[in-house]
Amino acid sequence: MAISPSSSVQRARERLAERLRDIRLDARLTARALSAAAGWHEAKTSRIEAAKQAPSEDDIRIWCRVCGAERAVPDLIAASRSADSMYTEWRRLQPAGMLRVQEALVPLYERTRLFRAYCSAVVPGFLQIPAYATALLSVISAFHGAPDDVEDAVAARMSRNRIVRSGSHRFAAIVEEAVLRQQVGSEAVQAAQLGYLLEVMELPAVSLGVIPFSASGRPVWPLEAFTVFDDERVYVELLSAQVTVTAPSEVVLYLRAFEKLAGLAVHRGEARALISAAIAAL
Repeated sequence: MAISPSSSVQRARERLAERLRDIRLDARLTARALSAAAGWHEAKTSRIEAAKQAPSEDDIRIWCRVCGAERAVPDLIAASRSADSMYTEWRRLQPAGMLRVQEALVPLYERTRLFRAYCSAVVPGFLQIPAYATALLSVISAFHGAPDDVEDAVAARMSRNRIVRSGSHRFAAIVEEAVLRQQVGSEAVQAAQLGYLLEVMELPAVSLGVIPFSASGRPVWPLEAFTVFDDERVYVELLSAQVTVTAPSEVVLYLRAFEKLAGLAVHRGEARALISAAIAAL
């Protein structure tokens, strides 16, 4: 598995690598001796200890067996799985389709009280209507070659999205004006989705801002989509994977970016005018 560019993932990998190196040193083995006993090239040991290659679970078991540290195996495998979960490729999240991804988010959504979402390309998931979600998830499913369970996945997303009207959660969303102009599905679907944004903006729990094309002096460039859950966890959506950020220093970075982006956005009447203009342009 390739190491993620996310520094949270990298730090987790580095901590695991340090523990493996310490185990080797405690066993008084050189990297060459461990490699020979393990049956692999010395370069692999060097890459693992430098956190340039993520060890497999079998690698960890062999490493600990060679070093006489079998008791450390469960903790090391748990640490490795934790690092893996920070950077999860969509093909691993969607082996049987997209339904499981939607269902897996339910507990997190239910316990989160404040959502902050930024999207530069599409409407945030928690503000999508069924037809828009169907058009979007269909394209994503086909692109990734996932089994087609879009209908069930959309139903799960809509069930989850009921929390927007539950009264116990707050939602702050910032979108680029491009989100309003880039058509997802048919013109009718896009118009209905934009109309729903006008409707949901009236909810006291929802704050929706739009960054106009005309915004100047940007302190933050358009970013990949991300959602912050209660200032504790961030999900970043990449083309190939979902990155989970939990390191406080990085969460603060995303909160700062959200604040800067919110400062560029227009709200209320000005945002409604941009949405209405996008509908009229269809």
